[in-house]
Amino acid sequence: MSDKPSVLFVCVHNAGRSQMAAAWLTHLAGDRVEVRSAGSDPGDNVNPAAVAAMREVGIDISAEVTKILTVEAVKESDVCITMGCGDTCPVFPGKRYLDWQLEDPAGQGVDAVRPVRDEIKGLVEGLIKEIAPEPQS
Repeated sequence: MSDKPSVLFVCVHNAGRSQMAAAWLTHLAGDRVEVRSAGSDPGDNVNPAAVAAMREVGIDISAEVTKILTVEAVKESDVCITMGCGDTCPVFPGKRYLDWQLEDPAGQGVDAVRPVRDEIKGLVEGLIKEIAPEPQS
């Protein structure tokens, strides 16, 4: 078991919000956090508008694949975050559960995805301050 905190982002299709959140956390926290994402009914691929929006900020998620939510993924995570899509995670004692109320970018263009991307970044930055702050030098 790792001593670094682990986070699981969950969204129904694991194609937009959860993929962007996982990418932001990986990008901003680096190896200080273990990152996962999954969906209860994964889509066929990551939302192309989400890929484009993240590319605009220098993060490439084009190679990501959607994943099914498993009990094991929840068990292995310290924090489970749903994306305001009504998904629920299996509940285990000692886990922290959050629900970030975010607009669903499914079927929308990159103009509609940008504000969601930016809101997710802010939420991820707050999460990092709580669970994996920069080490003091």
